[in-house]
Amino acid sequence: MKSLHRKKRGQGTVEYIIIVVLVAVAAIAVIGAFSDRIRVMFAGAATAMGSDDASDAIGESSVETMQNLNEDGIE
Repeated sequence: MKSLHRKKRGQGTVEYIIIVVLVAVAAIAVIGAFSDRIRVMFAGAATAMGSDDASDAIGESSVETMQNLNEDGIE
């Protein structure tokens, strides 16, 4: 009887892990697909709050921004 209870408990754990992995993969896909748009939205919000540096980020794609970070380092 205990063995049957453990199998059901283990099955629930595996199902939970599968759901967590699916949600993580979906979140990564959404962030990857909309990264430029999200960056522009945050840059616009930062500019509205008075930041001068955020307006530079609007004109570049995420790939260009990452390449610049690799070349220049983080300032």
